[in-house]
Amino acid sequence: MSAQQVSAAPQHALAEKPLVADVVVEPVLSRRQREDFIRLPWSLYTDDPNWVPPLLSEERRRIGPIEEFARSSSRRLWIARMNGVPVGRISAQLPDRGDPQTDPLRGRFGWLEAVDSAAVFQALLNAAESWLGDHGMAQCAGPFNFSINEECGVLVDGFDTPPMIMMPHSHRYYADRLAEAGYEKAVDMFAYKIDVRQPLPKRAERLRQRIDDDPTIVFRQLDNRKFDEEVGTVLRLFNDAWSGNWGFEPFTADHIADMAKALRPILLPPALCIAELNGTPAAFALGLPNINELIRKMNGRLLPFGWLELLYRIRFGRFSSGRLALMGVRKEFQSSPVGAALAVGVIDRLRQACLKHRVHTAELSWVLEDNRGVRSIIEGFGADRYKTYRIFTRAL
Repeated sequence: MSAQQVSAAPQHALAEKPLVADVVVEPVLSRRQREDFIRLPWSLYTDDPNWVPPLLSEERRRIGPIEEFARSSSRRLWIARMNGVPVGRISAQLPDRGDPQTDPLRGRFGWLEAVDSAAVFQALLNAAESWLGDHGMAQCAGPFNFSINEECGVLVDGFDTPPMIMMPHSHRYYADRLAEAGYEKAVDMFAYKIDVRQPLPKRAERLRQRIDDDPTIVFRQLDNRKFDEEVGTVLRLFNDAWSGNWGFEPFTADHIADMAKALRPILLPPALCIAELNGTPAAFALGLPNINELIRKMNGRLLPFGWLELLYRIRFGRFSSGRLALMGVRKEFQSSPVGAALAVGVIDRLRQACLKHRVHTAELSWVLEDNRGVRSIIEGFGADRYKTYRIFTRAL
C-alpha cells in the first residue's frame, strides 16, 4: 500500500464520496509513521486545559509492534498530511467473526483525531470506509480504540472537565464533522459523577441493609495471590452480564491476559469487589484510581521518574478521584430484586473503600443510554450525569 492522494477516484462503488484535494492519506507501515500517529494529539490539544496527554509507552503497547501491525489482516491505521505535516489519523478494524454475537457486517473505525477541517475528516473516513468495504462490511461505526471494551465514543457533552482514567476526550467540532460526512448517532453513553461522602439515599440504604442481613450473600476483595484467576472470574462475569447490550464484544482469553497485565500495577485489592451468592460469583464492581491526576503533567513521558516511581505514587500516594470502570450482575439475576441488591452491594463496597482512602469523587462510566436498570441504580446513589459520549454509524 502506498500513500494516496484522496482526490483520486474511489476504488469501488462503496467509496463514492466527495473528492478531497490537498490531503494525502498514508497507511501506517513504519515506526516513523506510527510515532507521527501516536504524537498527533499533542499538536491538536495544545490550548485545551482539560486534555490529558497519554503515556507514549502505553500508546505504543496498545498499538503493538509495527511489524506485527503491518501484517495484520483485521485492522489498519492511516495518517493524513497536508504539505507533509500530520493533520489527522484514523483506524479501521473488522469485527470478531468468530463470535456469533458480533454483527458480522459492522466494521469499526477508531483512534480518530484531526484538525478542524471537513476535508481532512472526509479523507480519513474515505480511507477507513474503502478498506472496510473491500472487506465486505456494510456499515461503519465508531470510534472504537480498537474495541468497545477500550476507549470509545466522541465526547458531545461535558468538555469542561478532564477525562478519567481510560476515558476519551474530544474537541467540540468532532461530532459536527462526522455529521457532515454522513454519520448519524448510533447510541449515547453516559458518565456519572458522585461525591462519595454524601449519605446513601433511602432506597439504596434499604437495599444495602437487605443484603447485609442475607447470609447467602458474601462480598470479598481481590485476592492478589490468585490475581490471574480473579481477573478471569471478573471478565467471565462481565461477558455474561453485558451480553445482549448494544455493540457487545466479549473478552477473549487473549483480552483477559492483556487486561490482567495492564491492570495489575494499578489494581489495588479494595478496588475490586466480588459478590458471591451461595458460594458462586454473581456480581462484581471494579474501580480504578484516576492516574490521570498523576500523568497529566508528565506530557506523555515517564522520565525522569520511570515506572517504579509512578507505581510507588499509585500505591502509596493519594488520589482525590477514581472511576468505577466495570460493574455487572449475572444475567439470571438481572431485573430482579436480588440483582438490584447485588449491584447496590458491590457499588457500596467500593464507595466505602473510597472513603477509607480519602477518595472523594468517583466517576461511574460508561453506561448505555438505554440501560435503564443500571442507570436507575446509579442515579439511586445520587450520581449526576456529567459527560456524554456518542458512537456514530454510517451505511456503506
